Amino acid sequence: MQSKLIAVVGPTGAGKSDLGLQIAQQITAAGGKAEIVNSDSMQFYRGMDIGTAKLSLPERLGIKHHLIDWLDITDESTAAEYQAEARPLIENLQSQGIVPILVGGSMLYVAAVLNNFEFPARDAKLRLQLEQELEELGPHEMHRKLKAIDPVAASRIIPENGRRSVRAIEIVTLTGQPFAAALPDEPEDWQPVLEIGINGPREDLVLRLEKRVHKMWQLGLVEEARSLIPLGVRSGKTSSRAIGYSQALAQIDGTMSEAEAIADTVRLTQKYARRQMSWFRRDSRINWLDYQDQTMKSQAASLVRTWLDL
Repeated sequence: MQSKLIAVVGPTGAGKSDLGLQIAQQITAAGGKAEIVNSDSMQFYRGMDIGTAKLSLPERLGIKHHLIDWLDITDESTAAEYQAEARPLIENLQSQGIVPILVGGSMLYVAAVLNNFEFPARDAKLRLQLEQELEELGPHEMHRKLKAIDPVAASRIIPENGRRSVRAIEIVTLTGQPFAAALPDEPEDWQPVLEIGINGPREDLVLRLEKRVHKMWQLGLVEEARSLIPLGVRSGKTSSRAIGYSQALAQIDGTMSEAEAIADTVRLTQKYARRQMSWFRRDSRINWLDYQDQTMKSQAASLVRTWLDL
């Protein structure tokens, strides 16, 4: 059995974590070894569990997971740094005969591993200036600034994601080229990969995500967010803006009611899922499966058997 790379992608709430576990168990049952490499950028953070739907240790079924809980709540998360962490990890697992299964839906982070491209350089002075503008003007105004100089990049970034808009403006300013130039529509493989995508009918996914958000509040997302305040979540450039946590903090502050916080989280989560699918549909390597299809698990198992020659 070769330890070739597998990736499980798709929109939030579609069941990627469960499918990743199924594939790992399939490989183990066939006498091989498999471990999961997380590519959900919010699951990097220690303490952010409920709002990221992070699997607990028992739920991981004894399958080792990497790059979960590896950042402090105040650390900034970037796709370039993730690429530098994930690729050597994947190669190390492969050298030990372990099949790495990349699981997650953070689009740029998945692309950072699977696609053969280099991230443009950074400029500390320019970045500081842009981050100050973000603080003063807010994410929507930065998104409008980006749209004026690179409408294609703006169409791929949600207006609420100020950090992504800032990074795109930085790249356009430094290189004089569109941000999208770093993200080719026809990706060149970093190494051969079996990509399995999981999705479902849009109307069903919309309902699933709404129920998922309500469940997060029932499980204590607000209390979890409150516990992160002493650890510095408010100053975290990435963590403080995470969907769900931002709204939970607003509820704690009294600027949103519980109903408003939940409704806003539902809206943004559903919007994020649409962005994910818009991104992933451009990747012709993905083998799409429908989570409502009763044969979905067997279809995935067949793809893995063929890929690994089980």
